Order: sequence, then structure tokens, then C-alpha cells
Amino acid sequence: MSLTLHEPRPLVTALFESLDPMAADELAAEFETVTAGRRTVLFREGEAGDSLYVLLSGKVKLSRRSSDGREGLLALIGPGEPFGEVELLDGGPRTATATAVADARLARLSKTALYRWMARHPEVAEQLLRAVARRIRGNRATVHDRLFSDVPGRVAGQLIQLAHQFGVAEDGATRVVHDLTQTELAQFVGASRESVNKVLAQYASRGWVRLENKCIVILDDAPLALRAQHKRRR
Repeated sequence: MSLTLHEPRPLVTALFESLDPMAADELAAEFETVTAGRRTVLFREGEAGDSLYVLLSGKVKLSRRSSDGREGLLALIGPGEPFGEVELLDGGPRTATATAVADARLARLSKTALYRWMARHPEVAEQLLRAVARRIRGNRATVHDRLFSDVPGRVAGQLIQLAHQFGVAEDGATRVVHDLTQTELAQFVGASRESVNKVLAQYASRGWVRLENKCIVILDDAPLALRAQHKRRR
């Protein structure tokens, strides 16, 4: 599958909220918008990083492969979130593979344009560093959970996180369309598909969630939040 290019369009993102309106409009013109069909690879781990992206709609997963070929899902990017910025700061290769898991629209800014704007507007660099710091903090939290949490706790925590990102209120419940396969959802938790499916079935039997295709409806978030906080409790 290939990317489809479109004309630049106005972009609003926390990365550039410090700019005055005129400068923000000028910067928006530097972006190109692209559409990517489901399963389109935007960039691969190990490639040179030549641009950053801001997701406008859809979902993108960031993943890495271990030395034995297993894939781990690092993050699920939602609308308004930037990604691919780390490599523009340190000059290294891509640290992850970015793949659209649902039809996506994105804004892309080249490294050359970004550096030109950071030289003229130091506040852009400051906002970019903050975005990188938030991502590092989130990655550390993920590593901590995978080291010290049991699978039910990790599942509960990921459901709460996905609800914050993608949840939509629906008749007293929260519908979370994650667009992940069962395997990808298990990779996100950092456990086997069988163990994650078993936990989800348990949560469904307790009336906490309802399972649908690439979607989870959270019926009662209180016990999930409690289970996520007390990860070692059986």
C-alpha cells in the first residue's frame, strides 16, 4: 500500500501552541498532509529519521522487534499526537516501526523545515523536548508495569489508558475502538494472546467489560482502575 499526498492544511497541535497565530499559520504551510490506508508502514525501525508526524485522524502503532524476531507494541498513537520526533533530535535511526492500524490522516514536517523553524522560534524546540520527555516518561511507566505487574493488572491498566485515549461515552458505558488484532492487543500488554484473552474473558464474566470486534465496551471502570492500581492482588 502507498501513501497518498494532499495539499497542506491548517494544523493545531500542542507542539506548536506557543507560536503566535501568524507564525503558526506560516508553519502549517510547511506541513504536507498524507493519508495512509490500514496496515500502511509509515517508516521502519533502523531507517533514517527525516520527518516528524502528527496524527490527524485514525490510529498508528509504534512497534519494535526483538533479536529473536518477536514484535512488541510500544505505543498506540491517537489524533493530535506527534511521533517520529526523537530521531530528529539525536540524528539516529528510527527506533520503532510506525504502522497505521486504521485508515489514517497525518501531517508530516521535514527535518529541514523543522530545524529552520527551531532556529527562528526557540520555543518550538522547547515544546518538542517536552513531547519527547512525555514519551520517555510513558515508556518508563510501561517498562515498570511489565517488570512488576501481573497480567491482569497490566490488562486493566491498558484498558484504562485506551479509554482515556479513544473512549466515547455510550449509555453509561465507554466504548473503546482500539482497532488492534488480538495479537496486537497482547503485544501492547506484553503477554501471550492466550493469557490476555483469558483475562478479558474473566473481566467480561464479571460484568466489567463487553468484548466486540476490535472494540471493548467498558461497563464498569471502577474495578478496572482498582485492579490496575493493585496489580499484584490475585
